[in-house]
Amino acid sequence: MGKTIVFMRDTMAHGGPDDAGFWIDPDRGVALGHRRLSIIDPTPAGRQPMFSACERYAIVFNGEIYNHLEIRQELGTKAAGWRGHSDTETLISAIASWGVEKALHQCVGMFAFTVWDREQRCLILARDRFGEKPLYYGWQGDVFLFGSELKALCAHPAFRWEIDRDAVASFMRYGYVPTPYSIYKGIRKLPPGTWLTIQAGESTMQPIRYWSINEMFERGCQEPFIGDEAEALEELERLLRRSVAGQMIADVPLGVFLSGGVDSSTVTALMQVQSSKPIRTFSIGFREDDYNEAQHATAIARHLGTDHTEFCLTEKEAMEVIPLLPDIYDEPFSDSSQIPTYLVSRMARRHVTVALTGDAGDELFGGYTRHFWASRHWPRLLRIPRLVRLAASKALYSLTPARWNSIYSTVLPVLPSQMQFQHPGEKLQKVAGILGAEDGFSLYRSLISRWTPESVVREAEELQRDFSSLQPALQGLPEQMMALDVLTYLPDDVLAKVDRAAMATSLEARIPLLDHRVAEFAWRLPVHMKIRAGQGKWILRQVLYKYVSKELIERPKMGFGVPIGSWLRGTLREWAEEMLDESRLRREGFFNPEPIRRRWNEHKTGKRNWQDSLWSVLMFQSWLEKWGDH
Repeated sequence: MGKTIVFMRDTMAHGGPDDAGFWIDPDRGVALGHRRLSIIDPTPAGRQPMFSACERYAIVFNGEIYNHLEIRQELGTKAAGWRGHSDTETLISAIASWGVEKALHQCVGMFAFTVWDREQRCLILARDRFGEKPLYYGWQGDVFLFGSELKALCAHPAFRWEIDRDAVASFMRYGYVPTPYSIYKGIRKLPPGTWLTIQAGESTMQPIRYWSINEMFERGCQEPFIGDEAEALEELERLLRRSVAGQMIADVPLGVFLSGGVDSSTVTALMQVQSSKPIRTFSIGFREDDYNEAQHATAIARHLGTDHTEFCLTEKEAMEVIPLLPDIYDEPFSDSSQIPTYLVSRMARRHVTVALTGDAGDELFGGYTRHFWASRHWPRLLRIPRLVRLAASKALYSLTPARWNSIYSTVLPVLPSQMQFQHPGEKLQKVAGILGAEDGFSLYRSLISRWTPESVVREAEELQRDFSSLQPALQGLPEQMMALDVLTYLPDDVLAKVDRAAMATSLEARIPLLDHRVAEFAWRLPVHMKIRAGQGKWILRQVLYKYVSKELIERPKMGFGVPIGSWLRGTLREWAEEMLDESRLRREGFFNPEPIRRRWNEHKTGKRNWQDSLWSVLMFQSWLEKWGDH
């Protein structure tokens, strides 16, 4: 058992290079292993696995409890003499004093942990409210496995390498395997905001919610903010400042990712105003102008007076990351911004151990194009007969994105700023795809789908997401879209992307906008304080304008992507051709090759831009090449 737990543990050495430990209870058949990235109390007093002072509980813990000093004060004399000042010790002491559920309610942070209760002979798993930290678990035969990364579970001799074809189908639609599923049969992801108890001799497992995103939606609708805009702005800034200050606590060097957009600039500004010296900021640039925001980040860093570092990404450097992706993400994952996220994390790690990010602003404050597009245009579209919309869709599809880009460039000088955006041809293709939508949910589904699974995946039915629990009070389509994003896209795409990329470089990424108190307040705000005049994140912008002039911020939304489409026609073409070979696809037996080859041929010739759907196939193929032959 000792060799096995060490082998499993050390598959995650990249995320915990500073220390390692394990503990075994041979009489109970329990083993805990941990790799440590030292952030708070890097002394041996913070080493894991860690026991409570009463020695009843043993814990392995991944993440940070930002309010752990306040919890220590509240525990007072209930906790025996403190051995160090780590948040791990605070957490296990809170569990020993209050029980798991109360301790979870008290914690503000990002975390996944497992506790062995020696008295009750049970294993307890828990995950933070939004799912910032991952936790996989499941029975493989008569062995129960759990870990922060799938590769740790795969290292156990009992692991069964059975690919779940239903999970493959969902991956092809979304570009990720949605919670609670994993790419392997019998292995699940613990849902955000839940905890799970495994009793000796029991094989049934049902996660229990201690905090619910759906209840956050419901409370926000039932108890809306009733103050004016000035009061809302004051309260949001107060909550954000508190969250940022709490996440700046570390015993190691700390910085922030600065893209130059609203979200990261807000976090950066609130960090700098609460720091006595210039904070470290990091941004990544691209040689392709359509994808490059580095100059905007540099201007904001100069304005705020930060110590700024910029990395200019070359195509060659991006190419070198692609073979690493199956190891970094463990299961198929096809958000192409995974590449710059990994590279900016690697760059930052040369200087700091912790980096704050601006993620989650789009989901909480209506920042995606689909949010404010739905707010302005969907009611008008519904007044047009569907047959007319279908005809318009066909007309838009008749011209290639390249042709639309050419037309758009001729009228660009006379367009208002809110109608100026990147890649108009691709956006018009998306518009063509949604004109025939029957309702708001089918519209959302069409916008996020990369493939219709039944058209490409063999012998599988797509997993149906349970959206029925969304509260009826969410009447407006923008609210419904934002809610769906928070429930699905945020934890399984955005947070997974950031956590895996950062951990692969031994960097801890923190997300101040996901303090649950910030999120709960954001959901109480009316939509018009988020989306206004065809633009998202209105109130977040007002906070930022207190620190950064509007001229440095106001520009078309660019996103954090890479030119995968052009790379697939150029440098990556030979690699993609090999991965998408028809005979190979047939031999592997997961996909129907015909639609894949059709899209690949259309993409190569420039007739259509199928970069997202093709990247999903390529990422599955890369993952299968790495992990499928067992």
